[in-house]
Amino acid sequence: MSDSFPSARAALLDHLPKDLILARYQMAAGAELTSGKFASPESSAALVANAFGFFADRPGLLCLPCPPLAAGEARAVYLEVEMRFPWRGGRHPWLDVAIETETALIGVESKRYEPFRKGRPESFSDAYCRPVWGDAMAPFEAMRDALRGGRCFRFLNACQLVKHAFGLRTQAKRQGRRVTLLYLYAEPAAFPDGRPIPPGEIAAHRAELADFTTEVTTSAVEVVFCSLSWRELLQHWATVPTLADHTAAFRARFEV
Repeated sequence: MSDSFPSARAALLDHLPKDLILARYQMAAGAELTSGKFASPESSAALVANAFGFFADRPGLLCLPCPPLAAGEARAVYLEVEMRFPWRGGRHPWLDVAIETETALIGVESKRYEPFRKGRPESFSDAYCRPVWGDAMAPFEAMRDALRGGRCFRFLNACQLVKHAFGLRTQAKRQGRRVTLLYLYAEPAAFPDGRPIPPGEIAAHRAELADFTTEVTTSAVEVVFCSLSWRELLQHWATVPTLADHTAAFRARFEV
């Protein structure tokens, strides 16, 4: 691994466990390394790898403001994790990060420039309507049905988030853990080529996120959904002495 993917290796901060991080992406779907996408200035994977790769071999240092996670609680932090549905065939979702504590599973889905690009929206096949999600996933099933019926989010990939919630629920049920889906989003002022991202689009993304959160949140829902901006995460990490140097190095490389 030491001589493989030199551009991807160069995209990682020098203080990180590079071999461990690259091994995770080499095993994952998406061909981030072989395609060269990982080294792109727009790479969302590189953003996640440089931030959370720090905890790959020291999970106990990780802390989060949302969901509340204190240092010492995380037992494992994995990059690029497949969350399989309760069936064998078809495609299954991959989350950017999975965090395990003694009693909880936290899945992290990160977005960088994706909300502000023009792309074809995802959809649901009939398989997602199978009665396999249990009684406590009704809000996500209602969102699925609304999206299948024509509900449209312009900036938020609501369909992907529902699929992640279903995958996380399946995995957590097998492990006997509580489950949270964390949506971690950047709000860059411009693309790397200098094209500005209109403030109105950033505000619209936030508004759609607020609507989605309200609609999938009930006291009985099995997957707790929460969101956090990259800026808020880094502000939190900057106050933690054991993470201050890592945060400063990350901020020097990435604009979020």
